Amino acid sequence: MLALTTATGCGADTVATPSPTATADAIEPLAGTPTPRLPVTVDSADGRKVTVSRAERIVPLSGSLSEIVFTLGLGDRVVARDVTTTFAQAAKLPVVTRNHDVSAESVLSLKPGLVIAETTTGPDEAVAQIRAAGVPVLVVAAAKSLDDVGPRIRTVARALGVPDAGQELAERSRQRIDAVRRTIPGHEEKPRVAFLYLRGSASVHLIGGRECGAGSLIEAAGGIDAGAESGIAGDFATITSEALVKAAPDAILVMDHGLESVGGIDGLVTLPGVAQTPAGMNRRVVSVEDGVLLTYGPRTDRVLATVVDQLYGGGDA
Repeated sequence: MLALTTATGCGADTVATPSPTATADAIEPLAGTPTPRLPVTVDSADGRKVTVSRAERIVPLSGSLSEIVFTLGLGDRVVARDVTTTFAQAAKLPVVTRNHDVSAESVLSLKPGLVIAETTTGPDEAVAQIRAAGVPVLVVAAAKSLDDVGPRIRTVARALGVPDAGQELAERSRQRIDAVRRTIPGHEEKPRVAFLYLRGSASVHLIGGRECGAGSLIEAAGGIDAGAESGIAGDFATITSEALVKAAPDAILVMDHGLESVGGIDGLVTLPGVAQTPAGMNRRVVSVEDGVLLTYGPRTDRVLATVVDQLYGGGDA
């Protein structure tokens, strides 16, 4: 279950109970199991044409791509996962990444019929080694916003020979995201939300900017991306007192493990500038599971529901 850490009053931390729609640790496949119609030739995001002849042994190299394959109803064909694939149905699959780097040897030992990668998948040498062994490698453009949900689903579905299931899932995802948006309470001023990427054990404390990928989710939840609005044009900037005070967030969005790594909310407010922001003074924190926050896939409606739930405290904010 997601940890719903929210504050509804100054200095008082409360933990809300997740609703069923906000549970994002499991996959909800489409009804029925589609039968792939292969071979197919599809466009890869790296400019290649990829022909897929069989899809009995699939290796998706990101949590988001694994989520799509499982939700299409083809999870029983997946033979491995990467470190960011954290949902329950994939828990027993072997991991073929070290940290976030792909091990070509581990992938090839599983004799895959198709490898699905992101444009951010690396190292390049490992991907090239997999391709050189004769394994089709489909590269999918990395997700950056809610607008990418449908296209990514349809791309993967076409490569697996199940385009109709892809269209069905893309439409289901759109409808569910729209339904969550309709639950956002009316408010005169949009809350300013800053996304902080935290890894306390490595002393990594960053504030997200325009290219970090969180802005679309924040805006869909009815908020303003405080980092981007304050002028951070790239993906991330190091947290400083000046940067946080300028961003002036009303709430702070973090990943669960990141928040834990700095000692929870008590540790978070000791970081430079946090205590001087409205979010820090009110201890207003939105915390979401690492494996789903920025995946932009079939579970994005549940992530959005979680953010909305925490951000507005059930509509009281």
